Amino acid sequence: MKEGKKGILRAIPMFLCVGAACCALQSFYRVSEQEQAVVTRFGKVNDIKTAGIYFKIPFIDQVQKVDTTTYGMPIGYTITNERNGENPDYETTSDSLTITSDFNLVNTDFYLEYKVSDPVKYLYNSNEPVRFISNMAAAAIRSTVSDFTVDDVMTTEKSKIQAEVRDQLTKSLEEADIGIQIVNLSIQDVEPPTSDVVAAFKSVETAKQEADTTINKAKQYKSEQIPAADATADSIVQKAEAEKEARIAEASGQVARFNAMYDQYKLNPLITKKRIFYEAMEDVLPELKVIISDGSTQTMLPLESFADVSVEAADGGDENGK
Repeated sequence: MKEGKKGILRAIPMFLCVGAACCALQSFYRVSEQEQAVVTRFGKVNDIKTAGIYFKIPFIDQVQKVDTTTYGMPIGYTITNERNGENPDYETTSDSLTITSDFNLVNTDFYLEYKVSDPVKYLYNSNEPVRFISNMAAAAIRSTVSDFTVDDVMTTEKSKIQAEVRDQLTKSLEEADIGIQIVNLSIQDVEPPTSDVVAAFKSVETAKQEADTTINKAKQYKSEQIPAADATADSIVQKAEAEKEARIAEASGQVARFNAMYDQYKLNPLITKKRIFYEAMEDVLPELKVIISDGSTQTMLPLESFADVSVEAADGGDENGK
């Protein structure tokens, strides 16, 4: 009996040392840079710790660490072979099948990036926050795609759909208040559910892209032609203005000449009339032969013959002079 008591007494210090070591190990914990620690005491949240080494009451305080880095989640597909991150293999899931406003079916694949914004809400406001956000994202995608036609979903409205899904999912998460925030949401692929329809829609998309290209070329041609047309119009206007000024100047000169002629007419009406008549005849009939008569001459001779004789005499006189 005495030996048994002695053995127990010898073991007590050993148990105490082991207990002290266990308490020491349970009294400190470390939080990394990408984590936050939620400390609870008797089941109630006592504190939230960021990166560092901390003390806690052993066996009373409980520490739950939450990774706050950004997570990625495929929605509508699963990756079957990552291939070191380059061109991974994937297959669509049932979540990708959505219906459009014109009652067509399409497979829409999204990639969601999120992170924990509040570790306490993340731990206690939802039993399965990751599954919750996946379901909310799928619901937002179906709700948004149902507002667009299949052509819009396949071609021109992808960015708009992406933005609306992100806004709707963000609003839903704020209302649910589960401590998760959206970092990014992007469309990975949109395609019809069968290969034949895929080929048809690819043809439609190609045609729409060609239409956009043609429209852009037309707009470019328009932007080139309008300045040229404006320049031509300015040139025409300037020429018209110049012609206008010339016509006005010519008309002003004619008015001045007419006024001067009228002044002469008032002084000598008969002589002025004859002069005007002769000038008019010279303008109207430049080849007209003029014969001058005093009204009593029986024989009238054209002036050209006398002019020719005078010219010949003048020429002969010059030659004799030489």
